[in-house]
Amino acid sequence: MLLCFSSSHRTAALDTVERLERRTDEVIARLAGPVDGIRGSVVLSTCNRFEVYLEVPGSAPVAGERPWDAASTDPVAFVDTVASATGLDAADVRDAGILLHGEAVAAHVFSVASGLESVVVGEGEIAGQVRRALESARERGTVSRELERVFQLASRTSRGVKNRTELSGAGRSVVRLALDMASTRVTDWSQTRVLLVGTGRYAGASLAALRSRGVHDVRVYSRTGRAAVFAASHGIAAADDLVAALAGSDVVVACSTVQSVLVEPATLAAARAMPGALQRRLIIDLGLPRNVDRAVASVPDTELIDLELLRTHAPLPEFHAAADARALVDEALADYRRATAEDAVTPALVALRSHVFDVLDAEIDRARARGADSTQTEAALRHLAGVLLHTPSVRARELAADGRADEFVHAVTALFGVRVPRSCPVVGLHGEREGEDRRGDEGDGTARRAIS
Repeated sequence: MLLCFSSSHRTAALDTVERLERRTDEVIARLAGPVDGIRGSVVLSTCNRFEVYLEVPGSAPVAGERPWDAASTDPVAFVDTVASATGLDAADVRDAGILLHGEAVAAHVFSVASGLESVVVGEGEIAGQVRRALESARERGTVSRELERVFQLASRTSRGVKNRTELSGAGRSVVRLALDMASTRVTDWSQTRVLLVGTGRYAGASLAALRSRGVHDVRVYSRTGRAAVFAASHGIAAADDLVAALAGSDVVVACSTVQSVLVEPATLAAARAMPGALQRRLIIDLGLPRNVDRAVASVPDTELIDLELLRTHAPLPEFHAAADARALVDEALADYRRATAEDAVTPALVALRSHVFDVLDAEIDRARARGADSTQTEAALRHLAGVLLHTPSVRARELAADGRADEFVHAVTALFGVRVPRSCPVVGLHGEREGEDRRGDEGDGTARRAIS
């Protein structure tokens, strides 16, 4: 069963999401160790979203979002794992997010990857972030077959939304939305002196967006010493002293990934006190964790635009673009349902085919022992066996799609005396044969494993 804990701008204050996002490495490390009952994990952490995707034993009795105390897996252990790694109380973690089960997890990640759940609906960065979350989990060896399938389908869905709808045009990136909001305060971008604080996730996008508005005077400061390299690669100047750089800037765009606040009221006060310093200043904080203390808004002639403000004022997307994107997400969910339904009958189909061809091989061996030798006859018999198996295969998938997979399994057992194992090799998305997969699971497919 798939399970997802999701905390985002939709479920919690961004300060809380920030605390979760800040401890992403600790959560990943905890899930990568021996965790009883977890078959796979993927962690998605962005500037306004923290999500943990798991595959666990069992199945959700009802697909969809469920209360914590009604979860079919043990939610307490799950919450405790996240809470202990983040330093938050378990109750705070519960309050900060939602728990999704079963196919609701698939529907959610399809929507997330398509930009439908973003602060700015349709923003383009999230698709790459979802893809990188999967790649990172692959590198750690924590991806299960089901998580692999869901995340690959999510990426395919996001590409469909991008190519077949106008959602990416209706929704804009967080950077562009922030600069659009700033444009009501800036008279002439070409005469504006801008300071980039940090070389993190939004630095390059911020610089490109600033240049598209005619900005020429840009400097970059990095507390981690990366300013010179970033400046050289982007054709701008590097700043060594933050206070001096603030003093000479009209607009500050903070986009660092450091785990602490970089710009505080005292920092601004020192900048304003420098000889020849500019007094009016607009600060845009795109960092999460937060790069700018919200108290700077109380400094005279200082205005702050941060993610909380952007969330409040993010424009509604065009109705038809969002509706078209939702339709594609629904199509992807239908594809996922069909695929998971077919999984339910695959062991029985594999067992039936093995039984039929084992019987055929035995008869051919007996015929050869009696002196019979006809290559054409043998080929015809194998073709006949395949033809006879075609209709049961089609019917099996039809029954599975109707939720009646167990009827086919029982029929195979009753008619042919075939023992259907609870887990059979299944061809995965990359052509791996499950049962011989990289995880090394054995037995009936329900054995617990440590993620390594």
